[in-house]
Amino acid sequence: MKWFNSCSRLVQIILLLIPFVNWIVEIVVRWDAFLKKPGVIKLVFAILATISLGILGWVDLIWCLLFNHLIFAK
Repeated sequence: MKWFNSCSRLVQIILLLIPFVNWIVEIVVRWDAFLKKPGVIKLVFAILATISLGILGWVDLIWCLLFNHLIFAK
């Protein structure tokens, strides 16, 4: 999670634009966020990221453009 947030905004956007890479980044960042600070919302988003096959990544792309971090993974 810290790695993704420390990347430049351009790198974040590129990682979220590429479909399969988007899904892998989502899984890694979401589960890392849950393992660092467990919570119900973080667990739900980690599970959604795992089973959504990258669809959540497109939502996070827009969120990242607006707020510079993923939804509930700050």
